[in-house]
Amino acid sequence: MIIYYVLIDFESIQPKDLSELNAEHYRVMVFVGVNQKNISVELSMALQPLGTRAEYLKIAGNGKNALDFHIAFYIGRIATQSPTARFYIISKDTGYDPLIKHLKEKKISVTRLLEISKIPSLGKTANTEVPEKQLRDVNNKPKAKSAIKKSATEKIDHIIANIQKCDPTKRPGTYKKLLNTISSIFQNILSETEPVNLIKALVNRKILTVSDKEKVSYTFPK
Repeated sequence: MIIYYVLIDFESIQPKDLSELNAEHYRVMVFVGVNQKNISVELSMALQPLGTRAEYLKIAGNGKNALDFHIAFYIGRIATQSPTARFYIISKDTGYDPLIKHLKEKKISVTRLLEISKIPSLGKTANTEVPEKQLRDVNNKPKAKSAIKKSATEKIDHIIANIQKCDPTKRPGTYKKLLNTISSIFQNILSETEPVNLIKALVNRKILTVSDKEKVSYTFPK
């Protein structure tokens, strides 16, 4: 299941209704500035039904971009632990945009929105957000919608075909990069464990090897 992290810049936007985020695949993180002494009753009541899926994070320090840095830190940490996670920053602050651009270049899905109601996945299941026109392979070419329904063998063949098309110098050279590449090939619609299982299958088919230092090398069929 893909997890969607909603990171609220409470200095910028103070939402009152979070009921649409009361679903298993959402995590809500409210970042509160050091000078914000009080939280509204409305927000506290809105967060309560989410239980452990929601939390407050009061930042340390009151520098100009202190809250921005905290949000950036948590995105980086979570993305390292869960490469398929998706992030929505709720803020009016355009200062996040250069960071978001950089993260997208690193294949991390991050979007800044002004309203929670604009989150594309609201009202949908965790694995059906991506519309057909957004399904792209690593070469940025549209791929058929049927690709998301492929069998395990078909997915492996699809991965091989995509990586073979890449410049050999740009193929993912580490285990972590390969995980991210596989997730990107299927536009992050795979479950969290499926990329791992697909790599195991590629190893079993002797398409690739993973060294003790998690370096990846390839042996493609002729």
